[in-house]
Amino acid sequence: MTTNKKKLTRRTFLKGAAAGTATLALPVGTADASVWEAFLQKHFREMNADELDKVIERLEKEYKKNYNKDVKVSTTGAQPGVLFGYGLDLSRCIGCRRCVYACARENNQSRDPQIHWITVLQFEQGEKFVSNLEEADKYYYPDKVPEDGFFYMPVQCQQCENPPCVKVCPTKATWKEPDGIVVIDYNWCIGCRFCMAACPYGARHFNWAKPKIQEDEINPDTHYLGNRPRYKGVVEKCTFCIQKTRGNPGKYPACVEICPVGARKFGNLLDPESEIRYCLKNKRVFRLKEDLNTNPKFYYFFAT
Repeated sequence: MTTNKKKLTRRTFLKGAAAGTATLALPVGTADASVWEAFLQKHFREMNADELDKVIERLEKEYKKNYNKDVKVSTTGAQPGVLFGYGLDLSRCIGCRRCVYACARENNQSRDPQIHWITVLQFEQGEKFVSNLEEADKYYYPDKVPEDGFFYMPVQCQQCENPPCVKVCPTKATWKEPDGIVVIDYNWCIGCRFCMAACPYGARHFNWAKPKIQEDEINPDTHYLGNRPRYKGVVEKCTFCIQKTRGNPGKYPACVEICPVGARKFGNLLDPESEIRYCLKNKRVFRLKEDLNTNPKFYYFFAT
């Protein structure tokens, strides 16, 4: 018996369905039960505890096979009384990009082709930067930073309270959690990229090819909705290092931990004693593209 080994995903199935040839997307005769299990898997928010345990077991076996490492996939939920917020002091940022690479290591981002969830923009002093993000220099390479006459603005997912990316997703693969983190179920993403078009911050990134990470560079501590290894044809983005910050009071995202000048602030917006609340109370903060009514939970400010 011949076997059609074409990878079965919702994306290939729905593309076939749209063309009236859905059956061509199915791997007829395949003996690999895990393929069917992945295809028939329920949405993350619809699974009961037993179903979720089986999915996690399958994923951990899959990652063990692919990366020769014991990758643990957690499903820690949002904690009561927590709403995450982020602050960034632009007067301190030196444009070193340590945050970019710490994020890539922590969150298992593809090294080839290269994907980064954080983009650091360079502007000339006095430039009208807030309305000119698309024309900023993303590819500056001086011998030393910061350069005289320039300042820097890192941009990543703004974790909007009213996220336009969520509204346009046809499979509901992305949504906002109670703690404010906008997440993605990679097994339900069909790669249509509507969310990328809807995001006004350029914060979402598409895997055009199979992500490549060396076995010794895989971070084995992962979360289902965060940094677990992704697939070709899905979108990914910053999740405030959900695998670190959820259920671990006092833990910070990798970008906050690595920043050599303390430009990045993170904490619980509902805690009046948190550092992020101090920034909101005592600094002149602003949010990007506030006129779009996305209500980001990512705040910028100049301390001096």
